[in-house]
Amino acid sequence: MTEVVVFIGGLLALIAGAEALVRGASRLALSLGLSPLVIGLTVVAFGTGSPELAVSVDAVLDGRNDIAVGNVVGSNIFNLLVILGLSAVIAPLAVHAQVIRQEVPIMLGASLLLMVMSLDGRIGTFDAALLFALIVAYTVFLVVQARRQTQAVAEEFEAALPAGGRWLSRMPVQLALIGAGLALLVVGSGWLVDAATVFARALGVSDLVIGLTIVAAGTSLPELATSAMAALRGERDIAVGNAIGSCTFNILGCLGVSGLVAGGGLQVAPAVVNFDAWVMLAAAFACVPVVISGREIARWEGGLFLAYYVAYATYLGLAARQHDALPAFSQAVLSFAAPLTIVTLVIVLLRPQAAGGAGK
Repeated sequence: MTEVVVFIGGLLALIAGAEALVRGASRLALSLGLSPLVIGLTVVAFGTGSPELAVSVDAVLDGRNDIAVGNVVGSNIFNLLVILGLSAVIAPLAVHAQVIRQEVPIMLGASLLLMVMSLDGRIGTFDAALLFALIVAYTVFLVVQARRQTQAVAEEFEAALPAGGRWLSRMPVQLALIGAGLALLVVGSGWLVDAATVFARALGVSDLVIGLTIVAAGTSLPELATSAMAALRGERDIAVGNAIGSCTFNILGCLGVSGLVAGGGLQVAPAVVNFDAWVMLAAAFACVPVVISGREIARWEGGLFLAYYVAYATYLGLAARQHDALPAFSQAVLSFAAPLTIVTLVIVLLRPQAAGGAGK
């Protein structure tokens, strides 16, 4: 009963924190002359990514590398399939040109780099240092880039910002809202993860599965709550930027810091190298044709992403329990879902060309 109360309390804290963070961040964007997209990629994405960082570092200090690595890989899968998917179902997401040209390629590059680093079964100290250096360089690059876009960007996005009184236009109030929102998100996700981990332990599943599912979903709830709230409020740049930016931060920031804290680097379980990391990479590449197609993530595409995550979570659950249905389920996914996915992505990718041809 205690865990149920903690779980509900964490969920309420996430909802309140997401509302405060989106309000404060969107108005701060206008005050600083920055676009909501840049705020979503930096302040919001890194802030809501702090639970992943805290959990991964704590897991490393406790000697539980499987949770640290599984948390990052699972969170990225959750971010791309569930967060983008649910946000698009709430409201079709218009994708900013910067996401297509810059942020998605950076996320793909980080995902590929993680795959290469983990092929030998570990992320060494040098690998971790490189990841950390890249997240610092990426953040500096975004800030420098954003400072070149002052007045024109402010005028472009001013109409999209939520209405607010004169008090909300004051920077101290905006910073207070962001701080309070982040605090509630971190506390709420911590309560949820603690309660959910107790539930998972009672089911007798491994640290890796807990990291890939319960912990990953729990620490991604701030991103989920923030992106869903942003989509409801019409802040679609924040919704998309938050999900994409969080994936980049998880790989470069969380694994970089965790690997440095670990001293000797992080061990990567064979199951992650052979399966889960590939799912993460496939989810990242699945965003490419969807994002390019008319620069909008439609509701049906969001629903498709959600269905992919359900299939992935089902597979993990069956594999963890060594269920008799696992072979049949795996065969069904390979023989039906995989070809359907390829055909769907090809159709999505060719759709703008067909539209363009029709209009000539």
